[in-house]
Amino acid sequence: MDELTFFYWMMGIWLGLAGVTFLSLLFIAAPYGRHGRGGWGPEIPARLSWILMEAPSPIGMAVLFLLATPERQSSLAAIAFLCLWQIHYINRSFVFPFRIRAAGKTVPLAVPLMAIVFNLGNAYLNGRWLFHFAPAYPDAWLYDPRFLVGVGLFFLGFIINQHADWILIHLRKPGETGYKIPKGGAYRYVSCPNYLGEILEWTGWALATWSLAGLTFAVWTFANLVPRALTHHKWYQDKFPDYPTERRAVFPYVL
Repeated sequence: MDELTFFYWMMGIWLGLAGVTFLSLLFIAAPYGRHGRGGWGPEIPARLSWILMEAPSPIGMAVLFLLATPERQSSLAAIAFLCLWQIHYINRSFVFPFRIRAAGKTVPLAVPLMAIVFNLGNAYLNGRWLFHFAPAYPDAWLYDPRFLVGVGLFFLGFIINQHADWILIHLRKPGETGYKIPKGGAYRYVSCPNYLGEILEWTGWALATWSLAGLTFAVWTFANLVPRALTHHKWYQDKFPDYPTERRAVFPYVL
């Protein structure tokens, strides 16, 4: 089996696993954050967990770009794709973990280990396709409506995600503990605008790259985050009797 054949087999299996993950997470909440619980093995500091599980994405994509031919590396479209990916993942790997209040918090080691496997596979599928297997994107792709709309969606999602994180990080005053109802921004409409933002980002990525690899990532993002948003939403409703009834879990006015 040559690598391209392996690549397509892996893509198909990856899509199948997204479906399994979606169904599983509807019934089992991943054991971290507010849904953390015992029974999942040894634990590590939460901040270290974030770095370990997210870092394979920017590192893997950078390596695949550097392994591309000089012609590919000089492509404006390829550089644009690399920048989009790194904007999200450098923040998620090396900035966000130092913004959150993680002192004393732990995460089961199983969580970052599973995330590492996913992020390595996802970076391989997207980076290998964009920088090696796909027909070279011409510079004119930067003016294609699919790229322009996709990049617009990506940055809309990134802004929503960043603002939602900012609200959560500043929700409690120094010294305060416990949970509060987040307010403002997209929290007026949904319980998890940070997840909505990520779904928009990677839907935009799929459109901008116009690739099966990008679509696979968008499907995985939906499969992973929508069930967790539903779990978050129910948790808020159970914990706060005065929780706003007009809010949805992740998609305004819909779900």
